Amino acid sequence: MGKNVKNKTVLSSLFIIMLMVFTTFSANADDRTVLIGGEAFGLKLYCKGVMITKLDGFSSENGDVCPAEQAGLKQNDIITAVNGNTIKTNDELSDAVKNSNGKELVLTVLRDGKTKTIRIKPQKSDDKNFYTGIWVRDSCAGLGTISYYDTKSMTYGALGHGICDIDTGSIIESDEGEILPATISSVTKSKNNDIGTLNGYFQGMTIGSMTENSPLGIFGKLRAYPEKDEIYTIADKSEVKTGSAELITTLSGTKPQRYEIEITDINNDYKNSNTNLTVKITDKRLLDKTGGIVQGMSGSPIIQNGKFAAALTHVFLDDCKSGYAILAQNLVKE
Repeated sequence: MGKNVKNKTVLSSLFIIMLMVFTTFSANADDRTVLIGGEAFGLKLYCKGVMITKLDGFSSENGDVCPAEQAGLKQNDIITAVNGNTIKTNDELSDAVKNSNGKELVLTVLRDGKTKTIRIKPQKSDDKNFYTGIWVRDSCAGLGTISYYDTKSMTYGALGHGICDIDTGSIIESDEGEILPATISSVTKSKNNDIGTLNGYFQGMTIGSMTENSPLGIFGKLRAYPEKDEIYTIADKSEVKTGSAELITTLSGTKPQRYEIEITDINNDYKNSNTNLTVKITDKRLLDKTGGIVQGMSGSPIIQNGKFAAALTHVFLDDCKSGYAILAQNLVKE
């Protein structure tokens, strides 16, 4: 076994959020194959409604108030409708509140997967406008790395972890999004306790939709067959061992490169975890360019003994050359 990492401080996500923001198969993977990823991609993610990121009081003619808190709203609640009318954007909610003239509004709220009805009465602030005391977000965009393509089902998987709201830390409730090609233009290097980033931009047309944002990654449908021919069998968890492996990732432009890493520890008892493996970057070329693992590398596939073994998911804050990975067998959906 490799080094003990129980006391390591872990950065919870390697997906770069830019704000305005499984099924496992049987132990024998029956020689299932996928196209390997490694390309950077851009993601536009849309919430199921508008997510409450913060409750905030304000000054009114009745003193300091927070109607949202008084009504029982909470951070991470998702408002999906006002007075029965569907809400999809921040502006739609803002207009409904401003036009309420202080009359009670009936909100349809999604909380912990359950729908609730909450009544709220906006209050007039010192600027004579009506407010409820909430900050909300309806979307986010970011940069990550594709893990694999399944051309038989025309699907893909990426990141190896869910996309979380940068303010609340909760997985964003979403079943709608799109992925686009991305170009890496520069790298901000990592240092211990100061994790760097891949810097890039989206380009071209949408190449697929995002249909699931889950704790084990994002998944969706492809709109076009990838121009790749690197087909790999998915390694059974029993085949993944400590020792040398390869990481495929994109640090410049659009073309993935291969870099040497070491799998230092295996925790394959955790079937629904994205921290199955501990890995360490050993390739001098990668370390010279990035300093270690940087944000944006999340999802980078790992090859061992000619098979798709895992995908990178996390970096240790106090040891930026090391991080966690999810077993490919846990990542790939049947």
